Amino acid sequence: MSRPPLPPFTLESAIQKVRLAEDGWNTRDATKVAQAYTLDTRWRNRVEFCTTRDDALAFLTRKWNKEHEYRLIKELWAFAGNRIAVRYAYEYRDDSARWFRAYGNENWEFAEDGLMAHRHASINEMPISESERLFHWPLGRRPDDHPGLSDLGL
Repeated sequence: MSRPPLPPFTLESAIQKVRLAEDGWNTRDATKVAQAYTLDTRWRNRVEFCTTRDDALAFLTRKWNKEHEYRLIKELWAFAGNRIAVRYAYEYRDDSARWFRAYGNENWEFAEDGLMAHRHASINEMPISESERLFHWPLGRRPDDHPGLSDLGL
């Protein structure tokens, strides 16, 4: 199975890869999203480590069971060869109806088939009021005309 666009990345293909990742995560479908990673994918997400696709699937399932109304925006930061760096922000509410915005950076490394082999994420989050929310599209894919991170001043 291959997952285009494939490395080595150009500016256009790196931007496309980032948007495809954003679109996938915005589905909140852990099974579908996990298919974008190699069977032996290596992750660091905050202080949690995943060493297989099954670990990533379990992580994503736990994540989206507690992060409701999740909406994510990713933006390309840099790329070279088979690596891409992104910055991102997402908003969600917890079971107590408290809202949060998380900010993060990820470093990705891809296998030749376009599956992600390594994902290193650093994330900070802060509570926000509902009136401070900036991501208001219907759940699912961010509309093409919705502002990105830079447009929102994030």
